[in-house]
Formats: sequence, C-alpha cells, structure tokens
Amino acid sequence: MDRLNEILHELGISKVKLAKFLGVSRQMIYNYLEMDDINKWPKDKKVLLLNLLGIKSADELDQIKVDTDYILSVESRVNSLFENTIKSEVITDTSTIYNGLGKKQKELLSNIINLLKENLEDDTDSSNGTYDAYLYLYHFLQAMETSKELKYILAYVSKAAGFVKPLEYAFDEEEQFLFESIMFSAMTLYNGGNTRGLSKVKIAESHRRFINQIEHKMEEKMSRTLELNTLKVQAVKELGYTEINETNAAEVLEKIAEIQSRKVS
Repeated sequence: MDRLNEILHELGISKVKLAKFLGVSRQMIYNYLEMDDINKWPKDKKVLLLNLLGIKSADELDQIKVDTDYILSVESRVNSLFENTIKSEVITDTSTIYNGLGKKQKELLSNIINLLKENLEDDTDSSNGTYDAYLYLYHFLQAMETSKELKYILAYVSKAAGFVKPLEYAFDEEEQFLFESIMFSAMTLYNGGNTRGLSKVKIAESHRRFINQIEHKMEEKMSRTLELNTLKVQAVKELGYTEINETNAAEVLEKIAEIQSRKVS
C-alpha cells in the first residue's frame, strides 16, 4: 500500500480526486488506503483503481514507473472515464465563486479548491509547513501578473514533475526556453551537492544583495503607500468631504491626480 500511495502522489491524484473517481467519500478513501492489501477493497472499486493505473492486478504496482509517458496515459484514462462526471458536478454548482467561468475554468478552480482544502484539513502538525507553503502560494498568485518569469517558474515545475511535456511552451517560447535552461542548471547545482565548490563568501554576498533588493522594494512600497495616503487626505479635505466612499470615489481620484500634477508643474 505504501507503493500505491507513492504512485498516487507522483501522479498528483489527491484523495479528493480519487474519491470522485471511485464514487466514494474522502473518508472511505482513507479507510481503503489504510488496508494492507488492495485485494481487500470492494471488487468494483479495486477494478476501477486498476483500470485507472493501467494494470491488471495489484502485483504489478511495483513494476510501475511514473514517468512523463505514464502520467500522460493516466491523464488520458482519467479524461475519458471520468470527464463527464467531474464536469457535471462543477457545472451544476451554483456558488457565486464560479460565476463568469467556462466549463474548463470551473473544473480547474474546483480541483484547486478541493486539493487546497484536503491538504489544509490534513495539516494537523504545524511543523510540516503546509500552511506557510500555501500562504506563500497565495502571495505567488498575487504577484504572478507583475512578472512573466513567475509563470515560467510554474511551467518549469510542471515539466520537472512530469505533468507537462518538456517541449511544450505555453508562453513566449524563446524566453521560456532560456529561463528553463538557467533554472535547470541552478537546480542541478543545488541538488547535486556541487555547491561545496562554490565560495561561501560569494554565496553570502549574493544572498546579501537579495536581502537588500527586497528591503529596497519594501521601502519603496511603503513610501508610495504613505504618499498616496497623504494625497488622499489632502484631496478629501480640499473637496470638503470627511471620507472617501463609493459616491465620491471618482471625484476624489480626479482631485488626487490634480494635486499630483501641481507638484510636477
């Protein structure tokens, strides 16, 4: 069963998604995975799982090699066997969170939410860093539109994990190719233990520049925030208001722009 859990993890199949595939509750999936033998599963659920993994018996689990081709083959079976069921669940959801989204976008959002919820529910030990990891992911998503390189990072991770073909370029091909090559070199250097050959002084200096750059950006952000607040207070005062609200927001913004133009002239 340990090998089954490893395979599911490498395939990126969460317990929530597996529960949908097998037509059972998430708690039932936990119960199944705690058993010491797949052959103890209900026969219909075992057959579904074996079909999903592309094998005929549990004895073949140890022979499975999770590479790009295998991941793509499993995804193909997932799409053909379960696509209609999963999509219908998303489409019929009337929650406002899905408003304005197409079927494909709804399905993706649903999968993301379910995965996040599952992992956060399992985060009983704060020392494993799950909460902080997802907090950083939230920050990553917030910053993603400000830097195209952040999207290249996502593409690199998807390829390195075997979810996407290595020659697939969803963004600017030339820039993405260059970024992935540099990223691979850096990760190879880090994971290969070759950092011992690097000067600790140079590494420390590089990290110091990294810290200085971040502190500089934070100071600039704070300065801009203070300046904007000052302009907002001045604009509200000149217009004779006591606060900014939905009714006067447009007028206050125009006044802020006017005040800024005075300084420029």
